[in-house]
Amino acid sequence: MFDLNSFLTPPKTIAVVGLSDKPERPSYQVASYLQQQGFKIVPVNPTLVEVLGEKAYPSLLAIPAEIQLDIVDVFRQPEAVMAMVDEIITSGRRPLVWLQEGVISEMAKTKAEAVGLTVVMNQCLMKVHRAKMSK
Repeated sequence: MFDLNSFLTPPKTIAVVGLSDKPERPSYQVASYLQQQGFKIVPVNPTLVEVLGEKAYPSLLAIPAEIQLDIVDVFRQPEAVMAMVDEIITSGRRPLVWLQEGVISEMAKTKAEAVGLTVVMNQCLMKVHRAKMSK
């Protein structure tokens, strides 16, 4: 059985898909928090060069293979999630797929799980981490 608490310790490398460079956006706030907690952030946004001091990549497939991805945290509209799952499958990587609050795609979840990926859906990674740390 998947144990979320053990998965978040020690800090991991997280690709943040849809990371904004605007501090008022939830994606920026969550990524900044995770970075402060010791997580390595890999921004994925085709319109950015850098955010939070990290090089941004236009897609998951553009991230060099030598960068280990433990979690792919998705801040995109639900209709864009299937394409993200397809990129993960194509890459051959095996990260935990995390769909943030409000990001729900049962079809993408089913497809990801069919190839052995673990999916957490409609939960905020920052809130889950904070709750874990407060115990």
